[in-house]
Amino acid sequence: MAGNEQHYVLERPSFDRPVKILIVVSPYYKDIADNLVAGAKAEIEAAGGTWELVEMPGALEIPTAIGISDRASNFDGYVALGCVIRGETTHYETVCNDSSRALQLLGLQGLCIGNGILTVENRAQAEVRADAMGQNKGGGAAAAALHLVALARKWRGQSKGIGFKPASENILLAGDNDGPTTA
Repeated sequence: MAGNEQHYVLERPSFDRPVKILIVVSPYYKDIADNLVAGAKAEIEAAGGTWELVEMPGALEIPTAIGISDRASNFDGYVALGCVIRGETTHYETVCNDSSRALQLLGLQGLCIGNGILTVENRAQAEVRADAMGQNKGGGAAAAALHLVALARKWRGQSKGIGFKPASENILLAGDNDGPTTA
């Protein structure tokens, strides 16, 4: 398997103004969630960012919490953390697929989300992945969110110059160019 396999890690992004990240975690498996959160907090702080933490009952509620937060707050990005361990029923597939799909849809709407919801076969796999001194998947999810925030800030305000947007903030209602530009 990939036990000793090395992988490339992007350089941590830097920011000209502070980054504010919301960590949304399901502490269903509290010890695993705590390790994921520790990794995420450390990564955000290393980038000079700040964070807030909210808890949700399960992985399925995490995307909804992020959607509500985006409409009602001013976070730059989000980190989704939790753990789903395979059980004896198909509930595992539902939780894994639906939480991941919902996070992806929020991301496609422009939200900067790092997905650190572990989907594993057993507790041992979760413990290895959650360990902040090991695979540090919480830190990896925070890094993903930070990279997306950096990209959004880089391109924010740029327009492709296509579509039906007016060329300026002023809209000419009627008349010539010498008249007032507001009604």
